[in-house]
Amino acid sequence: MQKFNKLKSIPAYLPIVNIDTDMIIPKQFLKTIKRTGLGKNLFFEMRYDDKGKEINDFVLNNDPYKQSKILIAGKNFGCGSSREHAPWALLDFGITCVISSSYADIFYSNCFKNGILPIILEEEKIKELSEYANRKEEIYIDLSEEKIVYGNNELKFEIDPFKKKCLLEGLDDIALSLKKSEKIEKFETNLKNEKPWVFND
Repeated sequence: MQKFNKLKSIPAYLPIVNIDTDMIIPKQFLKTIKRTGLGKNLFFEMRYDDKGKEINDFVLNNDPYKQSKILIAGKNFGCGSSREHAPWALLDFGITCVISSSYADIFYSNCFKNGILPIILEEEKIKELSEYANRKEEIYIDLSEEKIVYGNNELKFEIDPFKKKCLLEGLDDIALSLKKSEKIEKFETNLKNEKPWVFND
């Protein structure tokens, strides 16, 4: 998992509430267990028409938002089923930060496990930041300082210390387990000595 510390980008603004995981990545694209290749199908039913052509007025189909690394979205983002493909698709598209006033719990947790920073802000602040998206101006995010800088303004956000540490150090569930490999090996060795019959074929 890539480390996350600082990020600067023109944000894309998607002012739709209750965007569920099926809207983020529809069920027909869930057959793969790979984390790559999903970005082209992100928001598939909103980005493409019935013939597979891009819908011109969808934000991520237009410059400079095609290159946006920050998505500002409506409340209750990521609701619906718990598919981990949703953050995979966002990440594969290039989005590494989502800003919303609220998230579904499982999606919120999955973001941290995949290197995406989900920021929670009040609706009033969301509207302020959306103006920078509309004006195609960059905003700056500093995870270490837990702040967003936009124009001459600075906005603080809060993040769980453990989740913050994982993002800063690029630690997913596997990496966290590997950090404890010595303790795991020691436990297995002691168990083999104390209860050898457990390991008999």
